This record gives sequence, structure tokens and C-alpha cells, in this order.
Amino acid sequence: MLMATRSDADDFRRRFRMRRNLFELITIALVEDEECSYFVQRSDATGRAGFLPEQKVTCALRMLAYGASADQLDELIRMAESTVLETLKLFCKNIIRLFGPEYLRKPTKDDLKILLAENAERGFPGMIGSLDCMHWTWKNCPTAWQGAFQGKEKCSTVILEAVASKSLWIWHAFYGMPGANNDLNVLERSPLLNDLVNGVAPRISFTVNGATYNQGYYLTDGIYPAWAIFQSSISAPQGNKRRCYAAQQEAARKDVERTFGVLQQRFRILALPCKLWSVDAMNDVMLACIILHNMIVEDEQRITSLNHQYLFEDEWVSPAEVGVPDECPVAMIANAMQVLEDEELHYELKTDLIEHVWQCYGDLG
Repeated sequence: MLMATRSDADDFRRRFRMRRNLFELITIALVEDEECSYFVQRSDATGRAGFLPEQKVTCALRMLAYGASADQLDELIRMAESTVLETLKLFCKNIIRLFGPEYLRKPTKDDLKILLAENAERGFPGMIGSLDCMHWTWKNCPTAWQGAFQGKEKCSTVILEAVASKSLWIWHAFYGMPGANNDLNVLERSPLLNDLVNGVAPRISFTVNGATYNQGYYLTDGIYPAWAIFQSSISAPQGNKRRCYAAQQEAARKDVERTFGVLQQRFRILALPCKLWSVDAMNDVMLACIILHNMIVEDEQRITSLNHQYLFEDEWVSPAEVGVPDECPVAMIANAMQVLEDEELHYELKTDLIEHVWQCYGDLG
């Protein structure tokens, strides 16, 4: 009986991409929502009961997890094509409204302490996360728009910019830029650095190789500029220290690549050409998938065998200090942007990181 129960739980997780308790939590939240009664079972004029809440949630999750077309679910769930599409759209909108404030949040002071401690153990003190972009193919892109949405992928796409951590949690998501843009164009429109520029982001102070810095950074690939807020790898590194740094940086930056891979495998709709007709509808699907992904990550962290002891200790020493932000006058915004774009500070930090990484991993090479 125990083996059968465990097998049922594994099958449920494989089919729905989440454990049963998380599925039930989402269903209950949708049913008890006062602003939307769509997921409550209702009767028609003849008194015949309508679809169960579990049927509607299952329908939406099947669409997201398998990338199934609407008419494919007619035989499985006995729902008409129009009802399936309506269910998917309302499911995504309500997931964003109910769970978005928590699972699409920016890192708080406590979150940053955990992220900084986690990344310091990997040889990158002060690292907030890994930054990169992903393209989602848009099959039904209007012909008149295809010039703006076709880039190096040779097909119409819409771009997602994301920041991810080692746990695969997505801390920042900006979606909707046409595929003809590159990562730098997306960064210019992205709200990623807004809090830092406006002075409302938590302050970070850390020490590496004896030098103290007052701003965290993101690991990126080579297309991003040499700003103090970004740290890229070294192309064609010369010498053991630089080769060691390049290897460790590229390994740590794989966090965001792994996250994109897991996100697309968990929700196959993101790996297949999108058949929706508007960017707004695609945005709802993308954000809903990211929220569900973060919910699954949080749920499964509680049962994983990985080492997360420092998350549950009452007292632990952070390798970096996180302070409360001060109010930033408008006159200081330009200066804040200059600090973020400081190329000299970028290379100073990179030099210190090269030495620090060599001290941590030089003996292993």
C-alpha cells in the first residue's frame, strides 16, 4: 500500500509538474477568490452541474505542461475548445494576481542575505544572480510585425529577460520585447536597475581580496557592457588564474541557463511555437509559468537532500552586509547611474575576483 501511494504521488508529480499538496493549494486559492468566481462549480438553467474546479485547473496545467492544443483536451477532459482557451487565459490572469506579489517579488533584505551567502560559498561574494535572455517563438505573429520580431533565430520571437539563482528561483522577469532586439536593447527597456538608480534597493557591502565594495553584481555573458553591476567571463584567458576564474564564472552563470532549460521542460508550451494571437496573452502565460515554477521550487526545497542548513539556522554570519536603503533625491539619480556604469570599478572588481577565485579553487586545478 505504501509503495502504491508513493507511485501515485510520483505519477501525479510527473503529470502535473508539481506535488499534490501544491495543486490543492492552488485550486483552493482559485475557488475561494472573491474577485473571480469562474473556478467555482456552478449549475446551468436545467440544474446540471458544471465543470469541477479540479477539471478547470487540470485543463490549464495540461495546456501549460504539455503544450497541448485546445481541441486535444476535448476527449481527455470533455471541455469544448472555446472553454479550454477561456480557462487557460483566466487561470493565468488569476495566478498572476493571486500569487504574483509573492512569487514575482524582487529580492528582499532577507532574500539577499541568503543569496549572498550562497554565492559566497561558490567563490563569488557580492553576486546577486545570473542574468540572461530567452526567446519564445511566436507562430501566429502578424505578417506586418514580423520584421520587428525576427532576429538571429530566423523566426518571430518574443524575449524574456530573467535573473536566476542557484536554486533555480527566478528573481526578475521582463517579457515582451520583440525578437529583433539584442540583450542590450532589452536591458535599456528593462526595470532591472530601476531600484538601484532610484536608491530604493537594499544596500550591499562586501569584501573580496581585501577590498570593500558597496554594490552587488550580476554574472553575465560577453554581450553585456563592462559596467560595475555586471561581471562577465574572460574570452581566451591567459594564465592559470584567469582560466580558473573563467571556468568558475561560466559554471556559476549556468544557473540562468539551467533555469531556462527547467522552465521549458516543465512547461512545454514555452518550448513550442506559441499559437496565441497577442503579446499580452503570451505575457500572461509566461508570467504564470514563472510563478508556478517558483512555487514548485519553494515546495520542493523543503524535501530536497541538498545542503540548505544555513536557511534554517537562527544565527549565522553573512559574508556581506545588507542595509536599509535611504531616500534618494532626484539629483542623485544621475550619479547612481554613473556608479553602475563605472568601467574602472568593473575591472577593479574583476581583478579582485580573479585573485579570490584562485585562492578558493586554484589548488583544484
